[in-house]
Amino acid sequence: MPVNSIKDTRIELFGNVMDNPVIPASGTFGFGYEFNDWYDVSILGSIALKGTTLEARYGNPLPRIAECPAGMINAIGLQNPGAEAVRDVELKKLGKVYPKKVIANVGGHSFDEYVRTAKILDSADEVFCIELNVSCPNVKGGGMAFGLDAGILEELTRAVKNEVKKPVVVKLSPNVTDITVTARAAERGGADGLSLINTLVGMRLDLNSARPIISVKRGGYSGPGVFPVALNAVYNVREAVSVPIIGMGGVSCAENVIEMMYAGASAVMVGTQNLIDPFACKKIIEELPKVMEKLGIDRLSDIIGRAHNA
Repeated sequence: MPVNSIKDTRIELFGNVMDNPVIPASGTFGFGYEFNDWYDVSILGSIALKGTTLEARYGNPLPRIAECPAGMINAIGLQNPGAEAVRDVELKKLGKVYPKKVIANVGGHSFDEYVRTAKILDSADEVFCIELNVSCPNVKGGGMAFGLDAGILEELTRAVKNEVKKPVVVKLSPNVTDITVTARAAERGGADGLSLINTLVGMRLDLNSARPIISVKRGGYSGPGVFPVALNAVYNVREAVSVPIIGMGGVSCAENVIEMMYAGASAVMVGTQNLIDPFACKKIIEELPKVMEKLGIDRLSDIIGRAHNA
């Protein structure tokens, strides 16, 4: 019997049953339908939409990407067409090629902006949960500041939770002394789940001019080099909170997915690897049953948090 027919890769997140735990991370997969030119995106467990703000944003000036060993630095700056355009245009385009529910990623510069944006996307039938981007290191004001202050993060989470019906996931920054502090704050604010980690803060300098390569000087460092940091964060947060965790950070292969789930992740997002290889998520999904067979795993849902009982 083929391996694929006897290995159960399904997981459940907030009542939404997914064929597999693999989700392209926000900002690395556009609005999803663009990748359908490369392969049938309906195989994906879900899709985290590009970060969305209340009004359209052009993003940061060029250059806003710099290569690094084992990864990259980006400072895109949440370029997007605005919440209503995402709901009324982008989600409709995606729906033509992707029949499953997706995750809406919300950013902002004030409580009011977060709440209003979340409410707009909360009204979309295609969305099953709202991810609050409170940890973006390349947008001035809002975002990152909210994610670094536990008290403000708790208040922001509560403000959004009070106004939306769908589950709220808070995306945590690794750029703190102890990520479990902000994790607990988000949980106290009513978060239904957490996603982590967002990018680390990084910089590259031009050897000829000695100036920062990125126009806004610093950006978010991501890629395979951050995987051990991300895995440690997921492991620690799993021991600190009781809500589901979506793990991410340097995930590039099926083995990384298994490690993240061992550490406590219920689902796993793939980010920078999509920019390196547009077939990354497809390859990971196809490899998962083979890795499960090698490791003696019959159901992925059985291994969530296994490292804490090993």
